[in-house]
Amino acid sequence: MIDIEIMKTSILRTVFLLMFISTMYIQSQAQEEKPVEFGIKAGLNISDFNSKDGATTDLIPGFNVGVFSKLPLTTLIAFQSELSLTTKGATVTYNSLLLDGSANFNLTYLEMPLLCVFNVTNRVNLQVGPYVAYLLDAKVTNKSNVTLFNFEQNLNTDNYNRIDAGIVFGAGIDVHGITMGARYNLGLTKVGKTQSFLGTNYIIPNSTNGVMSFYLAISFL
Repeated sequence: MIDIEIMKTSILRTVFLLMFISTMYIQSQAQEEKPVEFGIKAGLNISDFNSKDGATTDLIPGFNVGVFSKLPLTTLIAFQSELSLTTKGATVTYNSLLLDGSANFNLTYLEMPLLCVFNVTNRVNLQVGPYVAYLLDAKVTNKSNVTLFNFEQNLNTDNYNRIDAGIVFGAGIDVHGITMGARYNLGLTKVGKTQSFLGTNYIIPNSTNGVMSFYLAISFL
């Protein structure tokens, strides 16, 4: 029988390897007048869950911090890869026969976006591409009493899918090696795994990630 966790880990390692090989190949093909840029970036996250079960969710703040490389392919298009530590999550309120309460989910991921950057003008760019992320840590705290289910006692990192993947949309303004930008990460994979409690199957949270990010990036040639 296939071990799902081993398979997911193998997929993640393969993505990282392909990303590294692709970056090295692109760099080897780049012309001297189009050098690869390297830099650091950090900013604010406002995250939420896109709920699949009608649960009420509220936004929570967080952060993103990481590094990036950017290769201009032409004057209009560039390829940008990143590796960031980023937080996601939401406050979720459940009211049902099985679950009654409110919980604050704080998730920490190591995330890799692979972006196409389109230079609309010399200053303004648009960004789009996929991302893949690996869950490093998950913490949940109760914000009110629950009748049958205690989120803190019954949920741990193993109750969440380790791999998160989705699509990034964004825009930035470039000013002398500094980029100020905003993005939205639309998650396409469920955050929680299927669990069983008192003979009933459930997924907590039965949602996908959604994150609005504001960031400042500094480029070093």
